[in-house]
Amino acid sequence: MPQNTEMRYSAACSTGRERCLEKGLVRSLSKRLFWDVSIESIEENTHKRFIVQRVLERGGVKDIRQLISYYSLSVVAEEAREIRSLDPVTLSFASCLINQPEESFKCYTSRQ
Repeated sequence: MPQNTEMRYSAACSTGRERCLEKGLVRSLSKRLFWDVSIESIEENTHKRFIVQRVLERGGVKDIRQLISYYSLSVVAEEAREIRSLDPVTLSFASCLINQPEESFKCYTSRQ
């Protein structure tokens, strides 16, 4: 993964990072992402994969930028590749976002 991509996301999301650090990542994301769970029960470090999946599936551009600024693109990529179930559109988007082939995702290989 090119280093300049990581730097570009970091520079574009500096205010988002500050907001995330103040309020916590989950509280700074769109409320509709976690409508079915108690926000207080979600731990940013313990539930990384769950948070990444929700943001990729249901989040907007702002949510995705905040996710990357909080965790880093490499952590988001690592967690995204381990998700067991993504719809085809989200898989294609995630593949483009982290610049990895769809075949490198667990959800792709388990579907085959």
